[in-house]
Amino acid sequence: MGVEGLLGKSGEFEGIVEALDRFISRVGAEDGAEVMRFPPGISRQVFEESEYLKSFPQLAGTVHSFVGNDREHAALLASLENKEDWTAGQKATEVVLTPAACYPVYPTLAKRGALAADGALVDVFSYCFRHEPSVDPARMQLFRMREYIRVGSPEQVQEFRSSWMKRGETMMSDLGLPVTVDVANDPFFGRPGRMLAANQREQALKFELLIPITSQESPTACLSFNYHKDKFALNWKLEQANQELAHTACVGFGMERMTLALLKHHGLSPKQWPAAVRAKLWPEASGAK
Repeated sequence: MGVEGLLGKSGEFEGIVEALDRFISRVGAEDGAEVMRFPPGISRQVFEESEYLKSFPQLAGTVHSFVGNDREHAALLASLENKEDWTAGQKATEVVLTPAACYPVYPTLAKRGALAADGALVDVFSYCFRHEPSVDPARMQLFRMREYIRVGSPEQVQEFRSSWMKRGETMMSDLGLPVTVDVANDPFFGRPGRMLAANQREQALKFELLIPITSQESPTACLSFNYHKDKFALNWKLEQANQELAHTACVGFGMERMTLALLKHHGLSPKQWPAAVRAKLWPEASGAK
């Protein structure tokens, strides 16, 4: 679309995304997650409370709008006509582009008060934004994440993450995709960020399921399995039933990346994909369950 990492998709591509979404829902159905859906923007207050800027200032995207008067509007139009920078009259609004699908969930749960004894499990699906322009089609600036978020005791959330690591690997293998799971870290910013990244890897707080898309040597993270400990509970005073701070974990599915992986390994025509793969994605067409 004229900007690196900003891509349109065809109807066939979207059909695969939708089939993957249904596949994920079928695998997770037995857990009984509460469904929440949010727009691809969060409030500036929630964004600030998340402390995202402390770790990832290079990835954040804010929404700005014109707030001037008639004279300033005329100046804007003149700048536009002269092909000059017309953004000087733009000011930050109260909306920030969502950096991770799970972010709106934590303050929403916190407002309800203490969790039930069995904690909470939430299903979210949202567009996310990260400012990392790239010609790599698997690294979009605007992309969709489907997530399950578990909130509760350390034991509850770690069991959840362990279970989904196994399920996620099985799911991708069932789709005929070559996978490896490896410990990982988020792209923390600056010198302090390198220490945070090393600590995250040392404690094995983040795992990624990797599938070759653009190269065999550098496979792409298509699923992530994250344990946040009590970080988000501290930010939003999210408590367990016993008033102790809750722990959180999530599994995230990169919808565009999984779609690209299928196209890479099975070809550009889904009608020609292996029958077993099609049966997993379109069971209604094959009679499979």
